Amino acid sequence: MAVDTGRPAGPAADAPSARGRRRPSAGTPGPLRRALTAHWYAWTMVAPVVIVICVIIGYPLVRGLYLSLTNANEANVERHIGVNHIPASYDFVGLDNYRAILGDSVFWDRLGWTAVWTVCCVGLTFLIGLALANMLNRDFAGRTFYRLALILPWAIPAFVSVFTWRMLYNEKHGILNKLLSGGGIEAVPWLNDPTWAKGAVIAVNIWLGVPFMLVALLGGLQSIPGELYEAAEMDGANPWQRFRHITLPGLRSVSSTVILLSTIWTFNMFPVIFLLTRGGPGDSTEILVTYAYRLSFVNSPRDFAGSAAWGVLILALLALIAVVYRRALRRQGEVW
Repeated sequence: MAVDTGRPAGPAADAPSARGRRRPSAGTPGPLRRALTAHWYAWTMVAPVVIVICVIIGYPLVRGLYLSLTNANEANVERHIGVNHIPASYDFVGLDNYRAILGDSVFWDRLGWTAVWTVCCVGLTFLIGLALANMLNRDFAGRTFYRLALILPWAIPAFVSVFTWRMLYNEKHGILNKLLSGGGIEAVPWLNDPTWAKGAVIAVNIWLGVPFMLVALLGGLQSIPGELYEAAEMDGANPWQRFRHITLPGLRSVSSTVILLSTIWTFNMFPVIFLLTRGGPGDSTEILVTYAYRLSFVNSPRDFAGSAAWGVLILALLALIAVVYRRALRRQGEVW
C-alpha cells in the first residue's frame, strides 16, 4: 500500500528547490565593497595615516628610483635652470648607474666595512644587553637606580651623545687621553688613525644601542614563567644549564625581532659616522649611507642620480637581509 507523502514522485523530488538555488543578483556587492561597508569606521581612521605614509615615504622612494635611472647631476640642473628657468628634465639612461656602481671597487670596499660595522655593533650590543638584562632581572638593592642609569643613553638625543663622545675622543684635550697620560701612556689618536677610528665609532654605537636591547630583553626575561627555573633547579640543573635550556629558548622570539631591527638601524646609522668622523680619516669609516650622502651633498659636482642609485641598492640589500633572516627563522620554527 502506497503512502502519500505529499511530494511529487520521480526525479523532480530529488532536485533542489528553486528557493535554495538563488543566483546572486547583479547589484550584490563584492568582497571589497562589503569590507568597506562593514568596517568603514576603521578605514576612516586608518586613511590619514596611509596618506601621510604615501606622501612622506612613497613619493620620495618613487622619485629616488626615477632619478637612479637618469643622468641627473649638478651640471644638468644648472643647464636647465639657466634656460628660461624651465623645470629640470633628465635623460633616461636605464641601468647604467647601477652598472657603474657595481663595477667600482669603491662600492665593494664600503659594503665590506658596512658589513663588519653592522656585525660587530649588533653582536656586541646583543651580548652586552643580554648580560645586563640577566643581572637586572634579579632582586638586589638599587635595582631601579641601575635600570634608569643604563636606559639614560636612550633618552639623550643621538647627536648630543655623539658630540659628547667627540669631545671625549679629542686627542689633545679629551678626558680619555688625559686619563691615559696620567698613567704614563701616550695619547691615542682616537679619530685620526683608521684603526682607532673604526673602534671608536663601534664603541659609540654600542653605547647608544645597548639601552634598546636591554629593555627588550629584560621584558622577554620577565615573561618567562619562574616555575620553569624552580623545576629545573629541583632537578639539579646548574645556572648555565638553566640559561641554555630555559632563558635562551624563552627569548628566541624577542631576540629575533630586536636583532633584525638593530641590523637595519645599524646598517643605516648615519649620525654616528657622519658626526663623529665625517667618514674619516680619509674614507676609512665611510659606510654605504654616508657615501650616498656625500655624492649628493658634499662632492662637487653633485651626482644626484648616483646617490639615488646607491640608496636603491641599500634598500635592496636590507630587503634581502630581511627575507633571508625570516626564512632562517621559519626553518627553526619561529614564524612572524
